[in-house]
Amino acid sequence: MAPRLKVFEWSDGFHRFTVAAPSRPKALAAWGIQQDIFASGLAREAPEAEDAEAARARPGEVVERGLAVDVGQAGPRAARRKARKRPTAAEQRRVRSLENELEALDRAHADSAEAVRAEMKNLEARAADEKAQFDQTRTRLVRELAKARGKL
Repeated sequence: MAPRLKVFEWSDGFHRFTVAAPSRPKALAAWGIQQDIFASGLAREAPEAEDAEAARARPGEVVERGLAVDVGQAGPRAARRKARKRPTAAEQRRVRSLENELEALDRAHADSAEAVRAEMKNLEARAADEKAQFDQTRTRLVRELAKARGKL
């Protein structure tokens, strides 16, 4: 008794490959594929496929059908894409405005940073003066303390 045939198909996006075989492994072998593309959902059992009758008429042979693809209507993304020759006046004004804002921000930051550096320089000078005065006073007090202890 001949094995019961099932129809299987898969597509690479440009062609549809249909085969009548008794099992999935036999279909994969007919297609010359080692990987189980049924597990990933790329291939499927298709008893009602367009080429099912042709595949059943020649079991084990692959029936290949080219798929017509109109590149201009391949998807909604292609319809949305517009080629513009030049930016609009409003877009140009927006870019100039943002460039001016950025330049003003950079200038303000540079001025602020310079003011902070000047303030830090003044604080460092003040800290040096405070340290010198501290050292001088401490040295005087240590000498006086040593004299006072010497008299005890």
